[in-house]
Amino acid sequence: QVQLVESGGGLVQAGGSLRLSCAASGRTFSTYAMGWFRQAPGKEREFVAYITGSSGSTAYSDSVKGRFTISRDNAKNTVSLQMNSLKPEDTAVYYCAAGWVGARLQKEYHYWGQGTQVTVSS
Repeated sequence: QVQLVESGGGLVQAGGSLRLSCAASGRTFSTYAMGWFRQAPGKEREFVAYITGSSGSTAYSDSVKGRFTISRDNAKNTVSLQMNSLKPEDTAVYYCAAGWVGARLQKEYHYWGQGTQVTVSS
């Protein structure tokens, strides 16, 4: 069982930056792939980025590639999402998730956090 707690959300102006963090419980954190997803008002939850547990390979959605960076610290059981050059369309609730493989599909993730709100003003 893995428990995930996100933090770092808030209100930021367009062009600004935020860093989200996700703290995980459990001693096997390094074996999990970690993903970030987001859900904007009135829209379905969508993939943002993932990082694998073993090699630390990463992948991003086209909408955030080049602006967001996912990273992990296995010693601290945390995964982070550095978000730069934020746009109003990045406004959403951001969720971290843990799964056995790095994937863009939500069904591949077995544990989810409660989410943190990110609001980007124009």
